Amino acid sequence: MQCPKCRGNMRTYERNGVHIEQCDNCRGIFLDYGELETLTRMESQYNAAPPPPAPGPAWGAPHHGGHHYGHHRQRSWVGMLFST
Repeated sequence: MQCPKCRGNMRTYERNGVHIEQCDNCRGIFLDYGELETLTRMESQYNAAPPPPAPGPAWGAPHHGGHHYGHHRQRSWVGMLFST
């Protein structure tokens, strides 16, 4: 299969049950019919899920005084889709 944009070689990946074609040359991502709806549904489910609880301090862990709050960046559903 050739990329409709640059005519490069397309590879098919399956992530979480969704087939995605990505161009080896321009790195464009192309979806088949219905896959955008599937990704949209996955995104809304992902964003609706409560975040996992933060782990408590470990026994014997060094204490540096004061409170340390973790800086958590919300993961993107696209990042989740392409993570290995």
